[in-house]
Amino acid sequence: MATLVGGITSSHIPAVGIATTKRLFDDPYWKPFFDGYIPVREWMEKVKPDVIVSVYNDHGLNFFLDQVSTFAIGAAKQYDNADEGWGLKTMPPVPGDVELSWHIIETLNKDEFDITMCQEMKVDHGLVVPIQVIWPFADEWPVKVVPVAVNTVQHPVPSAKRCYDFGKSIGDAIRSYDEDIKVVAFGTGGMSHQLQGERAGFINKRFDLDFMKKIVDNPEELTKLTTTDLVREAGSEGVELIMWLTMRGALGGNVKQLHSNYHAPISNTGSGVLLLEPTD
Repeated sequence: MATLVGGITSSHIPAVGIATTKRLFDDPYWKPFFDGYIPVREWMEKVKPDVIVSVYNDHGLNFFLDQVSTFAIGAAKQYDNADEGWGLKTMPPVPGDVELSWHIIETLNKDEFDITMCQEMKVDHGLVVPIQVIWPFADEWPVKVVPVAVNTVQHPVPSAKRCYDFGKSIGDAIRSYDEDIKVVAFGTGGMSHQLQGERAGFINKRFDLDFMKKIVDNPEELTKLTTTDLVREAGSEGVELIMWLTMRGALGGNVKQLHSNYHAPISNTGSGVLLLEPTD
């Protein structure tokens, strides 16, 4: 059977991808951010996962405001890396795992989640940057990827509880997959940030740190947060934290925190990195 060996949270800010491309690892502005990923890179090198199930949000490549899917999963052999003009490093198409994708989709359907199935899909910085920041020197993708796109753009977005339950079903699917592979779940985006309006540049460090603590030991408490709560406390783009809860749901009941790092601001964003291992 497949093994879900861990979960990782990561920002997916385009500026991170540019800084990675330019090797700004020791730049005074970026060093505290990149240093937070060193233990994650070391763990990845030791564990050597086969597949990443990456929970991210599409930024207009596949879905726009006129047609938005709540949950969409890629089921393709590969995914074209379509940089939206940020200047990210040119990489070959991201390799997929078609069989695992369909197994997850079928499990989610059985659990009464309505999924958009994408046999063609482009991926953007939301998926690419968290992988590149962990393998900054790679010229080829070191793992296969199953993209899981969650709507965080067009309201109404799915609730925190719905995403946590969605993640539970994904975790069940991975653990019941009849192949001897190691899988890591990524929860991308966040933390508190707002890109527009009167609160542009808003960062709530207190809320971010509390969220990072509770997602380890008490994720059910976070599922009580409404969308309004998330926007108020974490900014309009801070609602991306529902993708963290999707990852956490996949890991199951109890986890061990191996690493935690928080740094703000990075491109007007609170950035948190967590490395978790299931213990059940």
